Amino acid sequence: MTQTLTSPDGTPISRFAFGTMQFGGTASERDSAEMFDACLDAGITHFDTAYLYTDGASETILGKLAAPLRERLVIATKVGYRGGAGAENLRSQFDVSRQRLNMDHVDILYLHRFDADTPIEETLETFAQFKASGQISHIGLSNFAAWQVVKAAWAASKLNLTISVLQPMYSLVKRQAEVEILPMCSDLGILPVTYSPLGGGLLTGKYSAKDAQGRLATDERYAARYDVDWMHKTAVDLYELAAARDVHPATLAAVWVAKHSAAPSPILSARNLAQLEPSLAATRFDMDDVLYAEITALSQAPAPATDRLDEA
Repeated sequence: MTQTLTSPDGTPISRFAFGTMQFGGTASERDSAEMFDACLDAGITHFDTAYLYTDGASETILGKLAAPLRERLVIATKVGYRGGAGAENLRSQFDVSRQRLNMDHVDILYLHRFDADTPIEETLETFAQFKASGQISHIGLSNFAAWQVVKAAWAASKLNLTISVLQPMYSLVKRQAEVEILPMCSDLGILPVTYSPLGGGLLTGKYSAKDAQGRLATDERYAARYDVDWMHKTAVDLYELAAARDVHPATLAAVWVAKHSAAPSPILSARNLAQLEPSLAATRFDMDDVLYAEITALSQAPAPATDRLDEA
């Protein structure tokens, strides 16, 4: 059974999370505050950031906004994307993260990505020290393959630790997580907190216009990640399906992720309140099984892990 995470005062973690990756970057402090308040109004208690985001501005702004309500919020940050997962680098980055957040303790600390050059035992021993000293409540992993998670979980068990949370990419146009990651989470009781439910904005439908602005138009990494014809066709089909039901496609895209049987917690994000509102509507939208199946059929399902297509 998947763990139920809570805030310091026992408030259950919300079904959806909000990612502050754009705080202090494309989202001004004012926009960040407006989105933070709107998330609270929508019942979101889980806020995600990272040492790497916007050169620290994300953590700093989130820390200021969260301070008055700290005890009822779940705050997550990530370390180790740059510099490796060695003890010294993790301690250094986490010290800086806590200073920016102005928090002695965070609820979830992620290793931001797998580091093949550092023994996982060294990494987990460092996390164990963070937990023993009361600096973190839960250990998370981000951007890990399933075999890497299992390796980490095995090493963690020897230290009397558990991996509580995993942060993989998952959307209607990025469904690889369905093959092994989401089933693994269900089996090991790990909460999947999935990012990019809108496919980098592709599933909002805005990129059907030639002069569309956004990360897919300005960021080479995002453009390459979604530069596949069938993905763009799926986005158009989702837009048309949503229009026929008078619903924003972003709302359907986010709810579709949350409805998977592994019960993912999608991370919503935006650069301003107007852009965020269709995603926040997902917190109030009840998707039935028929609509879920109809949306699922719009995209290509990945092959099973065995690659035996007859078993798909």
